[in-house]
Amino acid sequence: MNAPVPPVSQFGRMDIYLFDQLQRGRIVTGMRILDAGSGSGRNLEYLMRAGYDVYAADEDPDAIAAVTALAEELAPEIPRDHFRVEPLDALTFPDHSMDVVISCAVLHFARDREHLMRMLHGSWRPLKAGGVFFARLASSIGIEEHCRPIDGDSGRYRLPNGEERFLVNEEMLADAAIELKGSLIDPLKTTLVQGQRSMTTWVLRKDG
Repeated sequence: MNAPVPPVSQFGRMDIYLFDQLQRGRIVTGMRILDAGSGSGRNLEYLMRAGYDVYAADEDPDAIAAVTALAEELAPEIPRDHFRVEPLDALTFPDHSMDVVISCAVLHFARDREHLMRMLHGSWRPLKAGGVFFARLASSIGIEEHCRPIDGDSGRYRLPNGEERFLVNEEMLADAAIELKGSLIDPLKTTLVQGQRSMTTWVLRKDG
């Protein structure tokens, strides 16, 4: 007989691919978890409720205000300085202080390749050796022929659905992993949405 499925409300609005990392035991209580580019905190609801040691950064003050309000409701014991209004390329969390860094639907707002790498290095720096970096970001994988470049070779494209995003591909992610000194712990997984956009899940372990 199958075990009962927990109610959806238990996990809030957590990204299903991040939930997969929980299910596989890569994110466990006692870990320090930084949501880099947290938005309003949709991936933190369950983690706060379950007693994880969570941190968040976003350059939008309204987003961090929303995360702070969420913590006041779900985990009032979390110090407020865990939540900071900061861009990813200028985070002030200490080096090697986090067990997990989440970067969900934020890196594709990079202005160009140089900005992308600054955002990546800024998010990577607080991660401990052996820590897990979880990213979901827009890519050109599977929709290459449908994406129109804008601003020359900046790496930004107009998607079939009209959105403008910086798009990565497999080669770029492989090169970035080498530069960051990280290793894939899952194969790249890409979700295509009716030929309109493509989202890739990229999960690395920090080698040193």
